[in-house]
Amino acid sequence: MAIIITEECINCGACEPECPNNAIYEGGEEWRMSDGTSVEGTFTLETGAAVEPDDEQSPISDEFYYIVPDKCTECKGFHDEPQCAAVCPVDCCVPDPDREETDEILLNRKSLLHGE
Repeated sequence: MAIIITEECINCGACEPECPNNAIYEGGEEWRMSDGTSVEGTFTLETGAAVEPDDEQSPISDEFYYIVPDKCTECKGFHDEPQCAAVCPVDCCVPDPDREETDEILLNRKSLLHGE
């Protein structure tokens, strides 16, 4: 499962610097596939949309920090547990029940993001 940030987020920002994929953004901030990754060329999101790595994408949330699911690997290949959840003072970084993903899928995403 990818991790999501729930509406209980207090906007402390503790999670953002912990993400090895730069998948966490402040509410209202646009995001790019190229942020913190080595993605080159057109990238196809899970929605089927093809985006260029440096194209700005619309924020997923305007109210609190959010995680871009196409960039979240639950820290697989980097750490033993999701670092955002480990540092969150209000436990609002939780598995997304709508996105069940295997370790294989998460590690493959890591490879796509970092050219490994």
